[in-house]
Amino acid sequence: MKQWTRVRQRVLRDKQSKRSVMREEGLHWETLEKMLAHSRPPGYRRKKRRGRKIDPYVGWIEEVLKADRNMPRKQRHTAKRIYERLGREKDYQGGYTAVKEEVAQLRARRREVFVPLEHRPGEAQVDFGHALVKEAGQLRMRPFFAMSLPYSDAFFVQVFQRECTESFWEGHVRAFEFFGAVPRRISYDNSKVAVSKIIGSRERKLTDGFLQLQSHYLFEEHFCLPARANEKGVVEGIVRYARANFLVPVPQVRDLEDLNGKLWKACERDLERKLRGKKAVKKDLLAEERAAMLPVPSNPFEACRKLSTCASSLSLVRFDRNDYSVPVRCAHHPVVVKGSCRQVVIFCGGQEVARHRRLWDKQQVCFEPVHYLALLEKKPGALDFARPLTGWQLPECLHILRRRLESQCGGEGTREYIQVLRLLEKHPMAALRQAVVSALRVGGLTRDAIAQYLYPQEDYGARTFRLDGHPHLRHVRVAAPDLAAYNDLLKSQTAAL
Repeated sequence: MKQWTRVRQRVLRDKQSKRSVMREEGLHWETLEKMLAHSRPPGYRRKKRRGRKIDPYVGWIEEVLKADRNMPRKQRHTAKRIYERLGREKDYQGGYTAVKEEVAQLRARRREVFVPLEHRPGEAQVDFGHALVKEAGQLRMRPFFAMSLPYSDAFFVQVFQRECTESFWEGHVRAFEFFGAVPRRISYDNSKVAVSKIIGSRERKLTDGFLQLQSHYLFEEHFCLPARANEKGVVEGIVRYARANFLVPVPQVRDLEDLNGKLWKACERDLERKLRGKKAVKKDLLAEERAAMLPVPSNPFEACRKLSTCASSLSLVRFDRNDYSVPVRCAHHPVVVKGSCRQVVIFCGGQEVARHRRLWDKQQVCFEPVHYLALLEKKPGALDFARPLTGWQLPECLHILRRRLESQCGGEGTREYIQVLRLLEKHPMAALRQAVVSALRVGGLTRDAIAQYLYPQEDYGARTFRLDGHPHLRHVRVAAPDLAAYNDLLKSQTAAL
């Protein structure tokens, strides 16, 4: 540009001859004429070309690319494949570069253009992503739930064992707790967890699980068109951002609750960021947005799936392709199962009878050894072969107790030992261990002797009465008993002897 200006000044202002300027500046005549005609370089101007060798085949290439739209992405034509077909089927004599450029231009013309959307306060978007997690030493692919508020750009992320109704519910419950309010409108894709059937472009038949969540929190739903994830593009970006920033490198955690605690804190720290084009940090915008959101209901949503079934003859209850034990008294009885992301709780006759950690692999069995002790008391010979007791880690004092009982009483000693174990139905293992140690010290081997050391937990007749909780009895006075008649009886008995 400096030379351009200098040449124009010398010729147009100082009236120097064009020939001398050309010689001194080392310019061609056409270049000098261009400089004098334009105040700045006009840029590259492509001259009209003659017909290209590729032109007669452009229509055929368009048809090939159009047909590719209905094919799997990995089985569509590349520019190289189109070039090969042109040479073999159409006797094309041109080069590969022309084909590659034409294919790129045709594809660019077909690429969709989107309209920037206005995000109003109180609207949210939800999606699931997937990432590798090393949990308890094992590398697994886990889904993670993401909810974003596009107005404030606040978001919330949690990882779950599997994408299912329970994790869908739990993700919403935790997100609403994190935001401190419930969005008025939430956008979703057409996941089977929420949509059982697509009717037309916008009509959806919703699952009972989704309707239960919506009935509790009262938000309005919006489902994207099939294969139109751009309708919730904000949360799609959040999924990529969370994976790249919170889950790289691959997190190594004890369990998912440990990881989710770290993700909660990461989402809180992210609220301190201010994004380009925003008037304040996310935290302040979220506080402003809450005014346009619904309040969180005072009664919590129970994020667990309920199932009515019957306990089997093995005292097992099946839930989500896994079996969980119940006390043997519940065998063949109807039960109600409540399964959440963390645990499975089983009720029989309106009373809670079992509580287990949720299993996520298929065809697994979760035993509680205590559930089978009542049956083993009737069948003590099965004690060493009972599958529910396999791997049950008991304190050494209980093994000592069993050896002593069986050495003194034989088979009845085994039954007495099982009766001691049944104390675990009411008392924790630590308390029973201490009681057994104390009983062994004084030679008490029976169940009743050991139970005495669990007092006052074990109910054995009279207890020390206390006035705590009975203020109306503080003014009651009980007269001392007259023991004269008893003394006379003792004297008469002594005289008879």
